[in-house]
Amino acid sequence: MTWSNNGFVSKIESMGTLDGPGVRTVVFFGGCPLRCSYCHNPDFWKVDTDDKITVDELYNKVERFTPFHGENGGVTVSGGEPLSQPAFLRSFFAKCKENGIHTTLDTSGFGNAKNFKDVLEVTDLVIFDLKEPDPFEYPKLTGVVKRVSDEFVAAVQENNNPMWIRTVIVPGKNDTFEKMDEIAREVNKLKNVLKVQLLPYHTMGTSKYKDLGLEYQLEGVPAMSKDKINELYAYLQSKLDIYQNI
Repeated sequence: MTWSNNGFVSKIESMGTLDGPGVRTVVFFGGCPLRCSYCHNPDFWKVDTDDKITVDELYNKVERFTPFHGENGGVTVSGGEPLSQPAFLRSFFAKCKENGIHTTLDTSGFGNAKNFKDVLEVTDLVIFDLKEPDPFEYPKLTGVVKRVSDEFVAAVQENNNPMWIRTVIVPGKNDTFEKMDEIAREVNKLKNVLKVQLLPYHTMGTSKYKDLGLEYQLEGVPAMSKDKINELYAYLQSKLDIYQNI
């Protein structure tokens, strides 16, 4: 894979504490081929040419926040789907690592498989969004096939990158113990998994769909209750190998 000095960044957030270890600067790349029904960033689906930026320009923006990262923090690239800009992602992460900044990739794993290895070699941590463990249900949720993300996970395993795994839980869609069993079976096949998280579905992004003139597929679905997500997570932990010796 080649290197690229130019890419498209939709947003940069400082002082993030949820998207990787420690305090992080979170960079949202523009562009995403998925159309997840619960997506709260539809404004990042398409690349905005006004968001064009060079690696050095992006690094300089991020570098300002490094004093706040502490020992465990760093940079997380999310989206959108970062793997839609693999050459730019690789170049930016390489620049970060040259300067001692920890790199985390938050991704669905959807991209061109020939680029995975080069990106993973400059990635310290992968946060993998396990959208749906069932390959037949996966396209209904995302609009794309699961095979591509499976290939990405295989590449992560081959490269031995540590992983966090996340799944969004939606009321009436995947909030069952049976689905937790499916997730556990998928995760237990993997090595180097450090953490598994369930993210409760929320409705904070629905107004964006109205602003963009888009139909929201989960209109009327309530936010996930805290009690229910805690119940499901406790059950899931009991099924996950990584939590059995804690």
